[in-house]
Amino acid sequence: MDGMGGLEPHYAWLAIGLILAAAEMAVPGVFLIWMAGAALIVGALAWLTPIGVPLQIVIFAVLAIVAVFLGRRYIRSHPIHEADPMMNKRADRLVGETVVVTQAIDGGSGKVRLGDSEWLAKGADAAVGARLRVTGHDGTVLLVEAAG
Repeated sequence: MDGMGGLEPHYAWLAIGLILAAAEMAVPGVFLIWMAGAALIVGALAWLTPIGVPLQIVIFAVLAIVAVFLGRRYIRSHPIHEADPMMNKRADRLVGETVVVTQAIDGGSGKVRLGDSEWLAKGADAAVGARLRVTGHDGTVLLVEAAG
């Protein structure tokens, strides 16, 4: 037993490591996980060797600084790429698609159909049934031009 309220120091370090790892999952930032690793290593060291709490704190501080530095360096040199960068950008995914005018574009605005959806559209005047190409969007309004 140690002077930590009856809790063995290695259990405290292991608990701190698990709490930091859980916090990283709750608030991801690729920062706390490195500190969690440092706490788990200190917990293992405290369990395997008879080192005092002040030295454990110093070891944790050094390991945490080194782990955060090396972790950030690793992440910077190995960036995480999204599997689909436009997953939540539906309108951006539509650029280049061909649409059919369902409500004549008159005075610069009308409606177009793409798949099973109808969208508001802005562009040059076009009659119902005309095929246009999506060039961008303004919020939820598609910007269209002649499909040529």
